[in-house]
Amino acid sequence: MVEERITRSSPLRSTLADLPGLPGCITPPRPAPPLAYITSTPPPEPTGNTISVNGFIRSVRKQKKHAFASIGDGSTLSPLQALLSPEQAEGLSTGIAVNIQGRHVACPPGKEQASELHALAVEILGDNDATNYPIQKKYQTTEFLRTLPHLRTRLPFNSLLLRLRSQVIAQLTTFFASRDFVQTHPPIITSNDCEGAGEVFTVTSSAGQAAPSDPDGEEAQQHFFRNPKYLTVSSQLHLEALAQSVGKVWTLSPTFRADRSHTPRHLSEFYMLEAELAFTSDVDSLMDVVEDMLKDLARGLVSSRTGKELLQARSSDWIQNEELGVLSAADLQARWDGLLASEWPRMKYTIAIAKLKEAVEIDGASFDVAPIFSSGLHAQHEHYLAKTFGNGGPVFVTDYPQELKAFYMPPSAEQEAVADGPTVACFDLLVPDVCELVGGSVREHRTSELLKAMEKHEQLNDVVRDGKGKDAVEDASLQWYVDLRRYGSVPHGGFGLGFDRLLLYLSGVTNIREVVTFPRWPGRCDC
Repeated sequence: MVEERITRSSPLRSTLADLPGLPGCITPPRPAPPLAYITSTPPPEPTGNTISVNGFIRSVRKQKKHAFASIGDGSTLSPLQALLSPEQAEGLSTGIAVNIQGRHVACPPGKEQASELHALAVEILGDNDATNYPIQKKYQTTEFLRTLPHLRTRLPFNSLLLRLRSQVIAQLTTFFASRDFVQTHPPIITSNDCEGAGEVFTVTSSAGQAAPSDPDGEEAQQHFFRNPKYLTVSSQLHLEALAQSVGKVWTLSPTFRADRSHTPRHLSEFYMLEAELAFTSDVDSLMDVVEDMLKDLARGLVSSRTGKELLQARSSDWIQNEELGVLSAADLQARWDGLLASEWPRMKYTIAIAKLKEAVEIDGASFDVAPIFSSGLHAQHEHYLAKTFGNGGPVFVTDYPQELKAFYMPPSAEQEAVADGPTVACFDLLVPDVCELVGGSVREHRTSELLKAMEKHEQLNDVVRDGKGKDAVEDASLQWYVDLRRYGSVPHGGFGLGFDRLLLYLSGVTNIREVVTFPRWPGRCDC
């Protein structure tokens, strides 16, 4: 084979040289460029220069004189078509990894693809058991693909979701850095369950140490850390400690909930984006950060190739199953536009309940659960509020009843004269379909008030005197949290955002198990 290389003055080199991440001269053995750059870059004129591409065979059609292979490497939704000779196509099948060297040429008008690769050499890099390969070019349900989490990310749309996750993380990092937030890494193993809900996974050891016997002769459980520890359900308490050291902190870390919910919005392991700000005493300042952050993400998504491909995946050529076919491209674009709306409505919980009751009594709305002050907002209530008062976009609801929220939330700054009970300085951000996306609050920074709230919520065994006239907590798992107040606390607050729910909302899929590479939910933990 006569191999043609790209010279420093060649047309293809001048076309691709300025693209980020490409080598100055695309010749083996240097790394081949991602297919995203090849498929989005017009072939040079005149043709005749060779390039090298790596990827997986998505499909291959073998004819008498020619063969056509569809090549993908996960960098783009659209594959690259390669024109092969029958000899070059010998042994190729779906799933095989290849390196192809060839000429990048423009296709005649009227063809589905704008360009293709005329192969000069084909090298098989990784064999594939084509007979038993479970991912074929045919309709496959999302439920079936969930049984193959180690393989399903090779599919174009699932690869796109991986790239969406990466892009959003990069944007968030830039956003927080530009506002002087310090990224931190709180622990995964904790002494408490933060909000006292009790839905935690307990950490145990498989070291096989013999358990000691108690006085009655019965074996007592041996704890690796001397007493029970748990997988974290939230990093908030630790972030409060770190915020009082550097002012503003954030983290994106895994969290775990032993909740047996099977809804499309819940997982047992998921990622939470959490932020904490010192010297903040009002909920509005926290909501401003959340709104600015999500608008920044939406702007970046709309202008990116990832965003364009998410819309492309909604076209008739790409819709293959119910998970992708719920939202049209126009509906998904409208969802992003809602995030970019000039103002997001903010309403108090008491107003939200009144509006829901009014919707039932006057507008004839129907809810499975009646809107009651002491019962909280259910998913159908949140969906109605976002759709009606958020105009199809986000809406903040603030000042929830104290009895529904965690012990660390202080009373609302302006207590309304309501007979149902006091409210606390907090907020939830509601979006259509996904419902609650973000939750946050001001934190109680006064020692005496915090201890009263902890006792009321049964978060401590007892309050004792430490011999110096100061309050201490018998429950050691939260003593350090009280110390944050005893030793120079400041007004502060923060929020938590369900990161996988955010990706669910931005991508338009309907089940959170599709945006997580290896999803864990009750009864399922594959791979």
